[in-house]
Order: sequence, then C-alpha cells, then structure tokens
Amino acid sequence: MTIAGEAADGAELLARIRNEEFDVVILDISLPGRSGLEILPEIKTIRPKLPVLILSMHPEEQYALRAMKSGAAGYLTKGSSSQELIEALQKVTMGKKYISPSVAEMLVKNLDNNGERPLHEHLSSREFQVMCRIAGGDTPKKIAEDLMVGIKTVNTYRARILQKMGKKSNADLTRYALEHHLL
Repeated sequence: MTIAGEAADGAELLARIRNEEFDVVILDISLPGRSGLEILPEIKTIRPKLPVLILSMHPEEQYALRAMKSGAAGYLTKGSSSQELIEALQKVTMGKKYISPSVAEMLVKNLDNNGERPLHEHLSSREFQVMCRIAGGDTPKKIAEDLMVGIKTVNTYRARILQKMGKKSNADLTRYALEHHLL
C-alpha cells in the first residue's frame, strides 16, 4: 500500500478527488470546516465507485450506521488495531463493505428494536448535519454557506428537526446532542 496524498480539509480533498485517481479514501468525520459526513455524499457524486473508509475518533454507535447509509464502505475508530485497519482497507478496495463486530451487533439490534431508536436516528442525513451544526452553535447563515443552500432552507430543516424530535429550541437540541455525545 502506498499513501498517495493527504488533504487538510474537505475542499482540498474534493479538489484532489476531482483531479487525481485513488484506490481508496480514508476519511475523518472531524475535518476542519465541513465534517466528513457532509463531504461523503459529494465524494460519492464525483466518484461513485471510490471506496471511502471512515476512520474517526467518534465511537461507532454514534456515526457508523449513518456513515454507511451515506455511502461509506466501512467505519473504524482511531482506537482500532493496525491489523484491523489493514483488513478493512483490503476489504473495501476489493469492492466489499467492512463492518466491525460491534457495528454488526448494532445492525442486528436495530432490526430487533426499530421503534426504540434514539430520536436523532429518525432524521435524514441532511437533517442530522443541520442539527449537529445548530447544536454546535453555528448560525443559520454559516450553515447555509457551508451547505450551499439558502437560509430559508436551513430554517425549514430546523423546523422539521424540532418537530421530529419533539424539541422546542436550539438549546434543547444542544442539550440532546451533548447527552448523546454527538458533538
């Protein structure tokens, strides 16, 4: 395996993916500016067959399923062993998906307890992104600029999020996000 490059942020990563060929991308959720989960759908639009392995400090139970639904080929925490990383890279470059035993267990649990999922798992990927940004203190203007949508669109997402989650304010969303370790 050869490391062919590194990107400092999402914009640089997207530019490199447009202009260069890679066998796999290892993507961190916590990128400066836009998160890896926000960048992932754009990567899949530019290069639909390019496998993306998420390597993150965030525990699997918080983001793995959402990342896989957004097009990731696999998800590992930074605490995973180097052997597990190599195994995951080999699997995703062969066109397969990689999930750890704990993610497999979560998938089975979600099948059994579909109605008991946390409130944030009922949000669409975009709603989840907006909720995390609101909970993190970003203004609607900043969110709109980063997501390349209008402020009215962000306000519509906010209203939907509040309704779906049964919350009344941004403070409620922030409290929820902190309690569920989403920030």
